[in-house]
Amino acid sequence: MIPDATAPPRRPPRARRLAIVGNGMAACRLLDELARRGAADRYAITVFGEEKGGAYNRVLLSRVLGGAEPDAILTKPPSWYERHRFELVSGAPVTRLDPARKTLVTKSEEEFRYDVAVLATGSVPTVPPIEGMTGENGELRDGVFVYRTMDDCLRMRRHARAGDTAVVLGGGLLGLEAAKVLCDVGLHVTVVHVAQTILNAQLDALGGEMLRTRIERLGIFVRTGHTLEAVVGQGAVEGVVLDDGETLPADMLVLACGVRPRVELAKSCGLPINRGILVNDAMATQAPGVYALGECAEHRGRTYGLVAPAWEQAAVLADVLTGANPGARYAGSTPFARLKVAGVDVASMGCLEPELESDAVLQVVEERRTAYRKLVLRDGRLIGAMLVGDTTAAATLVQALDRGQPLPADPLEALCTAPPASPRERLVCTCHKVTDSHILQSLAAGATSVEAVGAATGAGTGCGSCRSEIARLVTRRAGPPPAATDVAARATHSANGVS
Repeated sequence: MIPDATAPPRRPPRARRLAIVGNGMAACRLLDELARRGAADRYAITVFGEEKGGAYNRVLLSRVLGGAEPDAILTKPPSWYERHRFELVSGAPVTRLDPARKTLVTKSEEEFRYDVAVLATGSVPTVPPIEGMTGENGELRDGVFVYRTMDDCLRMRRHARAGDTAVVLGGGLLGLEAAKVLCDVGLHVTVVHVAQTILNAQLDALGGEMLRTRIERLGIFVRTGHTLEAVVGQGAVEGVVLDDGETLPADMLVLACGVRPRVELAKSCGLPINRGILVNDAMATQAPGVYALGECAEHRGRTYGLVAPAWEQAAVLADVLTGANPGARYAGSTPFARLKVAGVDVASMGCLEPELESDAVLQVVEERRTAYRKLVLRDGRLIGAMLVGDTTAAATLVQALDRGQPLPADPLEALCTAPPASPRERLVCTCHKVTDSHILQSLAAGATSVEAVGAATGAGTGCGSCRSEIARLVTRRAGPPPAATDVAARATHSANGVS
């Protein structure tokens, strides 16, 4: 990992102090938006991160679990903050906030003053009370892991051995990703999920069954409709007991049971809390000068655990804080997730079930391909969709959903038609709202890789599900690979010092 930067950033004279509590994906997106608006000319900005070092993409943690170096998912090394005149205080969780005195205190009892504070505390994993899961000291016993942070992944990686047995508690995105990686490195893996449907936040029963079939073909065993009652073993984990009394052998137990908004700091200083920290359309809390965004924030009765809403909130808050658009307001987001779950393409958006008697549902089930596609329609317009195994139409559908466009007279055309060979204005990256024409423009300007496109447009740097589509556009732009004789000739010239 790149060491922390020590040189203080150059601060504008008489700047107001902006404190950002959290260094996760929402906070980092806010920093990007602030940088675009020249916020460092207006504020002295300090970021307080709980984990050591710079920010990383939590969505891509499975890559580290699978053996990649932590830097592979690093999005902002400490040098980035210094370069943009932001101060990073890493490894410094904030334990107290006083909105009246406008001060905050870190775990090391250091006190900082602020004029404006943004809470981007994210979420914390749900850890169920399971008998025998902790030792006498209250710590998780050897072989039990919470799957949430970079350090969690590194510890799991050191523990996992080919031929061992693992139980993953939780059949959501993180749990299924962890199961896939552990299976790939040679472990016998069983996923235990309390609901009858895996990935039940994004899929209906039929979609979940299709996904389960494909996951089981990878060699992963799935038990739905069960909970864990106890962990057994002398010292280290040796097995787990299900609610029906069955004991499953286990050399390691991975807890991926979902998350909840992290609101303890806000609650301790008297901010109104429901499920999340209550904010208005300007992302402001009840306390003057204190804002919140991302997974910890609750807006109009909703919390979001997805990347795209946090991105939209960050743009609004940056406009408000910098004065770029003081009237900017957040109106809520349409739920959309495009994922690669254990190697299987999945997309889910909007309403997953009809809400009115007049709503129509169109389903396409392809048992031999183990693919499932579903549209929910109202008055000829899309209000929701889900795709498992074939997400070709995802970008087209989310664009129709966002814009309220009427679908063809036969909605099956929208569901089954592949994108044209040379598309224009088709949404590729839903996290950053980047279309194919934006990507082609970046390629024409000199970008030659997925990473370069990401640096130019942001595409592929959110959830990462669009990277394969970006790679396709990059390859198309580059043209066919050179003939073998050309490659050999170039290698010869290179060896002779000819560029």
